[in-house]
Amino acid sequence: MKTNPGRFFEEYRIGEVIDHAVPRTVSGGERALYHALYPARGALYSSDAFAQACGLPQSPLDDLIAFHTVFGKTVPDISLNAVANLGYAEGRWLAPVYPGDTLRAQSEVIGLKENSNGTSGNVYVRTRGLNQRGETVLEYVRWVMVRKARADAPAPEPVVPTLAKVVVPADLVVPEGLTFEGYDFALAGEPHRWGDYAVGEQIDHVDGVTIEEAEHMIATRLWQNTAKVHFDATFRPDGRRLIYGGHVISLARALSFNGLANAQMIVALNGGAHANPCFAGDTVKAWSEVLDKAETSAPGVGAIRLRLVATKQGAEPFALRGTDGKYLPEVLLDLDYWALMPL
Repeated sequence: MKTNPGRFFEEYRIGEVIDHAVPRTVSGGERALYHALYPARGALYSSDAFAQACGLPQSPLDDLIAFHTVFGKTVPDISLNAVANLGYAEGRWLAPVYPGDTLRAQSEVIGLKENSNGTSGNVYVRTRGLNQRGETVLEYVRWVMVRKARADAPAPEPVVPTLAKVVVPADLVVPEGLTFEGYDFALAGEPHRWGDYAVGEQIDHVDGVTIEEAEHMIATRLWQNTAKVHFDATFRPDGRRLIYGGHVISLARALSFNGLANAQMIVALNGGAHANPCFAGDTVKAWSEVLDKAETSAPGVGAIRLRLVATKQGAEPFALRGTDGKYLPEVLLDLDYWALMPL
């Protein structure tokens, strides 16, 4: 067989290292499409002059462009036959990605556990995105529910990795040369700095975006995400295409500009869950909670740990779980990340 049907749960082995095809050179085209798909307005990612005033050689590509590009590379080998992507941990952005960089991806299988129904299992992988110089620009762990080809196929011995609940501030990587000492708050769009936010504070980002099928299809093709649940309406029993979780992440992150315009660079992904499925026609809104704050060694640069929650129509602001401890049905995303912000 010359075609790729995708891998099934029983085909993975602990310790296996997978080099993913195909390397991709990213450019300003990705930036333009990203900003067309999402209401992204971060000044550091929009203006070379603003980025240079912050000590960088030029405006980097949005952090989530790097994430989506690397993620997309892994899909044919990891999640082509996925039921759903379940969560993230231990994510770190280690170097900015600039137009002209070439990204590739490599994953190691670090955990396997068959589900009790015997028809699927969870696959845990640690993925690295590397540039043309072999430098790791980001790394993260994700786990995904993958179908079995045969329900009677023997299951591997269960291994569930122990993962850190949070990337500690000492392990956050601030880009070389970055400084916020001369930060222009007027150009950035809001006056609120690191010291203006309190741990426990919650922010309703107010705005909403209704998801269209066309946008989602452009996004999944842009990131070369070929998971069948996103493309093939016959793949799910309900006949609906599942919206790529990364699309929801980017929408929520872009919506968070209203209230967090100065949370400029994502530097770590502590954890995340796609709490409920999202479909075309859903209207996505977002709210954030400040979980922690830390100083960094870079001039004028602080780190802020944020919970970003995406919801759909019918949700109440700041409502996350029901009395049973489970996510409310209107909650789409619960993401825990660190960002850099001027002191």
